[in-house]
Amino acid sequence: MEKLQLALEKARRKREGTPVPEVQPAQPAARKREDRAGFRETAPLWHALTPLSLDPGNLVRHRVFSLESGDSASEFDLLRTKTVLQMRKNGWKRLAITSPTPGCGKTTTAANLALGFTRQPDKSVILFEMDLRRPSLASLFAVKPEFGVKDLLQGAVSFANQAVRVGDNVAMSLNRGPTKNTSQLLQRDATARQIDAIESEYQPDMMIFDLPPMLSSDDTTAFLKNVDCVLLIAGAERSTVSQVDTCEREIAEHTNVLGVVLNQCRFFDEETTAYPYGDY
Repeated sequence: MEKLQLALEKARRKREGTPVPEVQPAQPAARKREDRAGFRETAPLWHALTPLSLDPGNLVRHRVFSLESGDSASEFDLLRTKTVLQMRKNGWKRLAITSPTPGCGKTTTAANLALGFTRQPDKSVILFEMDLRRPSLASLFAVKPEFGVKDLLQGAVSFANQAVRVGDNVAMSLNRGPTKNTSQLLQRDATARQIDAIESEYQPDMMIFDLPPMLSSDDTTAFLKNVDCVLLIAGAERSTVSQVDTCEREIAEHTNVLGVVLNQCRFFDEETTAYPYGDY
């Protein structure tokens, strides 16, 4: 309707001999150009990161489907879109993903969410494996990093030498193995400064932090001050309502609750949804 009105106004002014004002570009398009300009400025830094070639078959065996488009990736694509829209609406860039207890699929969700952005080249994303006690992303991707996240947070190695890159726009900071004294490491001011420095240098559109289960240790609580929002992954027939309520209250004391995802749900109502949740 707006385009039609502009065309009619332009025709009227032309008939009357009135100068036709120049039409300004829509704000969303201008914002998109600014975003891409910012990414072009940091592109050399991203391209300098060690490229990682992933085995699609290995990913599927670990229930990671979002590297390629298709029916198996559709639910994660929907989660990605809703996450981006909600975070953009609130001006948030840092997303933490956690669960009440182990085994709910938080790491698999984080991996699928991050890799899904390889099919959206206008977005730059960094995935941090902050579950230092029980890291699993490196084994999920079948890689053995030379340096771990502990080395990065302690300043022993730079992000440029520690992180790896998938595609042009997704970077990942992975662990070599379990780390001790993790809560002290995660709550240090030096850790916050290191993350701030990485964000300032690489200017990602989103930073995703795969955090430990909330009720297993105080690691996640120690780190929540560094994120804008949290996505809580609850396991069907594993997480209780009481556990989810406890986690939501704890998160709300430190940052924002983005939402709760019910994972590993094998049953659905065909009359109310056409897309059942898979066992992730």
